Amino acid sequence: MPNAPDRTVAPLAVPPPERSHLPEQWSPREKSLAALFTSILTRGPISRRDAARAIGMSQAAVTKLVKPMIAHGYVTEQEGYSEGPGRRLIPLVIDPRRHHAIGIKVTERELIGVIVDLHAEIRQSSRVPLHDLRPAAVVGAMADLARDLEQRAPDVGGANVGVGVGLGGHIDGRSGLVRYSPMLGWRDVPVRQLLADELDLPVVIENDVNSLALAEQWFGAGRDTASFAVVTVGSGVGGAIVVDGTLLHGVSGAAGELGHNIVDPAGPACHCGKYGCVETYASDEAILSAIGSGRGGTPPKSLAQALALAQSGDEAARQAFARAGQALGQGLSGLVNLFNPPLVVLSGEGISASDMFMDALGDELARGSFSSAAADCRLVVRPLPDETWARGAAAAMLRQGVLRYLMALTSEIPL
Repeated sequence: MPNAPDRTVAPLAVPPPERSHLPEQWSPREKSLAALFTSILTRGPISRRDAARAIGMSQAAVTKLVKPMIAHGYVTEQEGYSEGPGRRLIPLVIDPRRHHAIGIKVTERELIGVIVDLHAEIRQSSRVPLHDLRPAAVVGAMADLARDLEQRAPDVGGANVGVGVGLGGHIDGRSGLVRYSPMLGWRDVPVRQLLADELDLPVVIENDVNSLALAEQWFGAGRDTASFAVVTVGSGVGGAIVVDGTLLHGVSGAAGELGHNIVDPAGPACHCGKYGCVETYASDEAILSAIGSGRGGTPPKSLAQALALAQSGDEAARQAFARAGQALGQGLSGLVNLFNPPLVVLSGEGISASDMFMDALGDELARGSFSSAAADCRLVVRPLPDETWARGAAAAMLRQGVLRYLMALTSEIPL
């Protein structure tokens, strides 16, 4: 049985940061703390020896880093065991009651919210319809949702480290700005500050596909892979890239925008102002529009109707899905050529129709990729619920929020 943590230790008083502190900006000490915490969280129970091997540190360094985590109740030790002669191994686990966080995924139709413990396990979830997409209305709805989740999960435990928000578009986590969200019609909206003022809590904002990638990195298909990409298909086409364990943001948060790679300069107009983007062929709206044009009439009302037409042999529908697959394959070939990942996860609402476009996607990916890059890359189709995206947003807040608390322990960690 695990030893009970010292519940008499008061939570460390750490003020919210004045600005976002993304992983690319962390100091070596912060990176070491974050790596150790994540290793114990995602692989625990895990011994100091195995944690050291997993993150490439010495066992002595891990012992120094973990000591104050245990003293302040973040990590607990379980009963030791032996693998033969020598020192017993003591498994380490994160205490899920030490902190909690809230995650919210924003769509043009609704908010999906979750409250999670320090294991990022969902303790409560809720959905709220959106009828007004003006920034003040959406921020107010997010604040109400966060308060409601707190009330509905009174036993989640520990201090709330803050709220993570994932939404589609160009999201600049460093400045806290939604630079451009076509889904919501927003430009340069300071969502982080607006929601933080409303709730008096720290807030992290992320591109929603980045949030999903973080969930996959911690708990899903990317858990045992240092580098991978996530590509989502639905109302838009999104992408996120993880390289050597780091989720890439770029200088202003626009990294991974696979949907706005141009595959045909003479193609359809895109809301971004360009022509022939991947999204103009592979989004749900693009597929429905192409089917309507091909049939010389009204487009199907939903992707499900479009899929039914294609499965029944409708030529216009089959061609629309094939063209979507080609565009996705073209976009993916560029991504594969640029960083040669061993894994690409395909997800999103539109992935329900993957049977109709995967052949075309695979052919185009193979045609456009260098050498064996396409063959070296495993494609995994993973339909995931919106709550997983929200969980990823909460995980982003946990990672940043808990690190602030842990960094307050650095005076107790010998240099």
